[in-house]
Amino acid sequence: MNMRNLVERQSQSVEDFLKTVYNLQRETDRVSTNALAEALDISAPAVTDMAQRLVEEGTVDYLKYRGVRLTDLGEQVALKMLRRHRLIEAYLVQDLGYELHEVHDEAEALEHTVSDRFVEAISRKLGDPLYDPHGDPIPDLDGIMPERDLQPLSELPPGKPARIRRLTMDDPAMLQNTQERGLLLGMTLEVVERDPFDGHVAVRVGAADLQIIGYGMASRILVDFVDRLC
Repeated sequence: MNMRNLVERQSQSVEDFLKTVYNLQRETDRVSTNALAEALDISAPAVTDMAQRLVEEGTVDYLKYRGVRLTDLGEQVALKMLRRHRLIEAYLVQDLGYELHEVHDEAEALEHTVSDRFVEAISRKLGDPLYDPHGDPIPDLDGIMPERDLQPLSELPPGKPARIRRLTMDDPAMLQNTQERGLLLGMTLEVVERDPFDGHVAVRVGAADLQIIGYGMASRILVDFVDRLC
């Protein structure tokens, strides 16, 4: 491997690391090395080595036995990468005909290689979208995320109409299954029955037949309330 490829590979590793910390940090103040090792599919010692290196660069704050959190600089880098990733996904779906379950890996590769000019050209072409094809918010150039009050389908009260706004699952097979079952962004639905002990959720999507959805999938489908089913 030549020096240029080595530098590029290291840069990609750093960007992926910071983006992963950002995503995991939404649920906890500090992210454990074990959680990062699992998410990045690397060893815990490799996580520690990376964290210590990034402390020197000023992008993370690392405390032994307490984990990692981003500094302001690290958060800026992570948000920039999220903006790149989500705009590329939007472009792949809207202009290149990719299916939703196909875009993540493609965007993951492209986000490290295209220029800022290219990313912003995509944004302008798509009309500066606020959300990607999964419904994930796209940070603006200042790193500010649009906000919505959403709740998981798994917690939606029966008989209350709602609209699908975000799909938070990463598994391509689960994403493909949601699409095949008509669980698309913008679709309205209504819970007919919900098991109170983290079991199945029975929903009616628009005027379609009743569907039974597992709790794991339902918890990853985020909705907001509407006045009536469409």
